[in-house]
Amino acid sequence: MSDLFEGLKAKLSGQNLRIVFPEGLDERILAAAGRLAADGVLTPILVGNIEQIQAKAADMDVSLEAVEIYDPVNFAMMDELVAAFVERRKGKATEEQARKILLDENYFGTMLVYSNKADGLVSGAAHSTADTVRPALQIIKTKEGVRKTSGVFIMVREDEKYVFADCAINIAPDSQDLAEIAVESAKTARMFDVEPRVAMLSFSTKGSAVSPETEKVSKAVDEAKLRDPLMIVDGEFQFDAAFVPSVAEKKAPDSVIMGNANVFVFPSLEAGNIGYKIAQRLGGFEAVGPILQGLNRPVNDLSRGCSEEDVYKLALITAAQALSK
Repeated sequence: MSDLFEGLKAKLSGQNLRIVFPEGLDERILAAAGRLAADGVLTPILVGNIEQIQAKAADMDVSLEAVEIYDPVNFAMMDELVAAFVERRKGKATEEQARKILLDENYFGTMLVYSNKADGLVSGAAHSTADTVRPALQIIKTKEGVRKTSGVFIMVREDEKYVFADCAINIAPDSQDLAEIAVESAKTARMFDVEPRVAMLSFSTKGSAVSPETEKVSKAVDEAKLRDPLMIVDGEFQFDAAFVPSVAEKKAPDSVIMGNANVFVFPSLEAGNIGYKIAQRLGGFEAVGPILQGLNRPVNDLSRGCSEEDVYKLALITAAQALSK
């Protein structure tokens, strides 16, 4: 395991954080939960039928000794969750509707986080991104001053660490969205001991091309500086001008970045998604995420093609987000 995750394990040891996994019967979730509990870095909470989960764990030879299991059908504090959900939805759900909705494992797990019975949630191994994110947006909601959640990847290769955003959520962000993503991505970078130097990417460097697309990014730079005057941020940049000092010297000699960016904000979801996959598949980087940012409490989304190792690592990240709050 890379130094990034060994460092996270050291930070989390003894913090007694609790992470809920709504997909308690998924073999990858079960295996990762058993490891997390055995390593003593956090307490996993599995959601589902207790007997079925215990039987499956026994078949897999996974110990659930330090794992908690909650069944929405027979949860002792369901009345409390129902009342909190009705209040949170402000007239959009009756008590009867709330009881039905909270039988859904993702809504149930999200309410555990909202009601401080868990510190964060990891889902998505068997559900779509929408199934994971929708309850979070309805219940946990975005932080004050944040309009939208966004999804970042930590790109890791040996001792190199970079943040790529947004690669998971916002299809066509406007300049306000990009500025917000930049500020939140800088906060995420610091959580992983990366001192952020933020590059706002485009197909143009400092006006070498002029179009609505490049002007959107340029405006986002100005807005990001207003939101966080201490943040090191600049653009618009082509990727090489943001990352290669010799190219930056020619294309953007007056920039504060000077080819040493470590946080990269892409102008659209298609660019971000393509970019991180190229770095992953051609560059040999490990892509950790997507990590959702901008929410009041940490909720993170797995790929349905995830491995046990992916679950384990995203749980560590989710717990680290909770600790940082």
